[in-house]
Amino acid sequence: MQFKEVIGQSAVKQRLIASVRENHVSHAQLFLGPAGCGKLPLALAYAQYILCPNRTETDSCGVCPTCQKIQKLVHPDLHFVVPTATTKKIKSNPESDLFMEEWREYVIQNQGYVDTSSWYTFLDVENKQGYMSVRDAASLLRKLSMKSYEGEYKIAVIWMAEKMRTDTANKLLKLLEEPPEKTVFLLIAEDQEELLATIKSRTALVKIPALDTASIEAALQQRYGCDSQQAHDAAMVSEGNWLTACQSFKDFEDHKFFFATFQQWMRLCFRAAYSEIIDFSANLKSIGREKQKELLEYGLRIIRNSLLFNNNLAEIVMLPEDEKTFNSKFAPFINPANLAQIAELFDEAIRHIERNGNAQIVFTDVGFKMVGLLKKK
Repeated sequence: MQFKEVIGQSAVKQRLIASVRENHVSHAQLFLGPAGCGKLPLALAYAQYILCPNRTETDSCGVCPTCQKIQKLVHPDLHFVVPTATTKKIKSNPESDLFMEEWREYVIQNQGYVDTSSWYTFLDVENKQGYMSVRDAASLLRKLSMKSYEGEYKIAVIWMAEKMRTDTANKLLKLLEEPPEKTVFLLIAEDQEELLATIKSRTALVKIPALDTASIEAALQQRYGCDSQQAHDAAMVSEGNWLTACQSFKDFEDHKFFFATFQQWMRLCFRAAYSEIIDFSANLKSIGREKQKELLEYGLRIIRNSLLFNNNLAEIVMLPEDEKTFNSKFAPFINPANLAQIAELFDEAIRHIERNGNAQIVFTDVGFKMVGLLKKK
């Protein structure tokens, strides 16, 4: 992957490029940032830039044999450690090397923009949580103890490093402290609180911010050919997460449905139109449980945004203009007297839907209770 293929993040790109040109490449770096900000694409573009023999001042060449191998994730000096779990194919002792074929397919298919949830789904690990075992650390140790095959450097990408077990991290510590010559570790993480302090202390931090709205809009139009309004709306609700923006664009009609439906529902509650609330709830039976849950989750986001409006933080509410206008008018009805009760009411409704509760009864109950709660001062 080349830097020009990475969405936004121009300041981070410039720092990474400068580190190579000035020969200040830290041997262990922690790429830390929120989901969907492009940590893995940046790490891959950085690795390609380091290894490319024909790099320019701004990017790798993209056409030499080294670049072509990295783009296919098959370069012999580029190693990966990723969280895995047992599957129908690997029934015991999972480790990264056993899933490299799947990992390459998954990353290339998603242009580097990946998350653990979709990775586990891709592997079909069912309800199991992925992790990195001590076997991963031992395998990496063996690989890095050898000389590089083609490039000047050997590069190890440890994706979602917070998934390392304690024994795994401890086995890697000495390697991070005294790495083999010309070896670079690129650790990628989202939650630094889950990382061992000893791991953090041995890495140079590369902080990667959420994506800016303009970069997301431009990328959506370029990659999906959507119109400017759709791109703007998807970018506004993404909160800087490219994966969320893509999902929002793909679910554009669903999102508009949730907005229109929630708006209608709350207006019925304002009017205390009990008989219409019953009819409204009856109509929601047909949309299916997943959409029923998503509608309630949409309501919780509106409630959260109301707190921002009420605390003069409207500028950080990321919504399309029509939804933002509605939310600003809805916000005054959310206050300390009813906030906790409303949030718990929606949370409880989601739990009932998940447990196959009768949707008509659940939505009717929430609607009737909202009539009283919205009047609380």
